This record gives sequence, C-alpha cells and structure tokens, in this order.
Amino acid sequence: MKISTTLRGVAAMGMLALAAGAQAQQAWPAKPITIVVPASPGGAIDMAARLIGARFTAAWGQPVNIENKGGAAGVLGSDFVAKAAPDGHTLALVASSHAINPSMYRKLPFDTVKGFEPVVQTHVVPLVLVVNKELPAKSVTELVGHLKAHPGEFSYASSGNGGAPHMSAELFRTMAGVDIAHVPYKGSTAAHPDLIAGRTALMFDTVAAVAPQVKGGKLRALAVTTSRRSSVLPEVPTMAEAGIKGYDTSTWGGLLAPAGTPREVVAKLNAEANKALAAPEVREKLMAAGIEPAGGTPAQFGAFIQTEMQRWAQVAQRAGIQPE
Repeated sequence: MKISTTLRGVAAMGMLALAAGAQAQQAWPAKPITIVVPASPGGAIDMAARLIGARFTAAWGQPVNIENKGGAAGVLGSDFVAKAAPDGHTLALVASSHAINPSMYRKLPFDTVKGFEPVVQTHVVPLVLVVNKELPAKSVTELVGHLKAHPGEFSYASSGNGGAPHMSAELFRTMAGVDIAHVPYKGSTAAHPDLIAGRTALMFDTVAAVAPQVKGGKLRALAVTTSRRSSVLPEVPTMAEAGIKGYDTSTWGGLLAPAGTPREVVAKLNAEANKALAAPEVREKLMAAGIEPAGGTPAQFGAFIQTEMQRWAQVAQRAGIQPE
C-alpha cells in the first residue's frame, strides 16, 4: 500500500512537472525579446533584425529590443548570446563573419556550431567587384590580364580583415592567379575615397554600399559574386558569366539562439521569421537595399553554416592566411 501511494505521488509530481513545462512553452515569450546585432547600426543584419523584430512584436505582443554589440568581427556580440539563458528571449542576428571567424582566430570564446541553435537564414547580400574608373579594364578578363601584366603593382581595399569582402577578394586572387596586395580599412565607406582616387585599384563590397558610386559614374562594376545577377545592378554579369567559373560568394545573415533553447521555441521563432521574410512589405524594403530575403528551416541554416565554415577555411589555407 505504501509503495503504491509513493508511486502515485511520483507519477503525480511528474505530470505536474510536464504540465508546468508545457505551460511555460505555451507562455513563451514571457518577456521582451532581445536581438543582438554583432555590428554597428545601419548594415544589412541591423536592418533585417529591425524588420523581423517588428513582426515578432506584432505577432506576440512583446517588445523586441535591438542591441548593437559590434567588435572583433562579430565575436563580442555572438559571445554575449552564446552565454545568455537558453530560453528564446535572447537571439543573435549574425553575418557571414560568424562562419569565417574560425579561420581567422585561433581561439574563440564559444563553439561556432555547438554554442548555438540555428533558427533561420534571413538574407543574402551579393557583393560586387568594383574598380577605379581610370583602370584600363572594362571586364573581369581584362582586369585579370592587366593585373598579371603588372604583378605586385596594385592593391585591393576591403572593409576589414576576415569579412566576406576580404575573403571574396582572396578567393578571386587565388582563382585568377593574380599578385595583388590587401589594404584593410575600418569599414567599406572608409575605403571608398581611396578607391575612387585610385590609391587602390579594386574592391569587393556589398551591392547596397557601392551601387550609388557605380550609378554615379565614380566606380566601374565588373561582376557580382553570386550565382545570380543582382536586382539592383541587373546589367552587371556574375563572376561565373565574366569568366571565373565556379566563383560564388556573398555575405549573409541569420538568426541564432543559445545552445539548449527548447525546440518548440526555435520552431516558433523559425515559423514567424519565415512569415516576416515572406511579407511583401518586408521583402520590398530588403530588396530596395540590395538585400535578398532567404528563409528555410533551422536544419538548413545549420548545414549552411558548416558548409560556409569549410569553404572559407579552404580559402584561408590557399591564401596563406594564418589565424591570429
């Protein structure tokens, strides 16, 4: 009798625990959500975070705070989220540097894969190869020929070490077999004056960042880096079309939650983020800025991150880039 009573008590406690857990999941979000953007305001991931955050608020009635925590190529902001409570109330909207950093840093304060739960890839931003307008190259083929004829005489600018623009240029350098030096700047806009003045010869930058310079005749666009042309610069061929077969890079963004976040919460975040990315007004705002909405499942985003990590590790190795 005592054993039976004890078993019934244990069973009752178990059912209460399950009920409490289910109630907690149903109650989520129970407080404001924070989306950490590991970069300064104004970029693609910042814009995506704000658009998606507004849709989360409309769907769930909880405020969504966007916190910009830039520094160390996104490492500082990502580390903050990796160490946050895994309850779905603190998220990161990371850029492609998240997958590049393992090749740039010997030791990160978190595991790039195991430290997070992937939620959804939010967007893709094509890069474009632009050159100083005085450079005698009106195509990628002509550019490669000119650089090969003058080895070591030219340099390329980037928005900083380890970002997608830097690594995309290194991929071009190795695939084209050209000898050209790297000059990193603190952000892409800081590099534009020197590029326009001819102190550097070329640069890979986001379509959104350089489209005004291209349309204003200050820079010449030779190719976009993605497998499809950009809606912002539809007349500019892809790198593959321009003669560098197999070339395909971009910068991108995606939502991550801390490792251990309940699957049910990740599923809710994923579903609502996909709804946001499919909304006409969201798509219109992103595409007007040269940002292509993405979407998909958490598993797809997780696999994509690992593929990107492997690809950029190979690029870094071929380019002789040593992690710091």
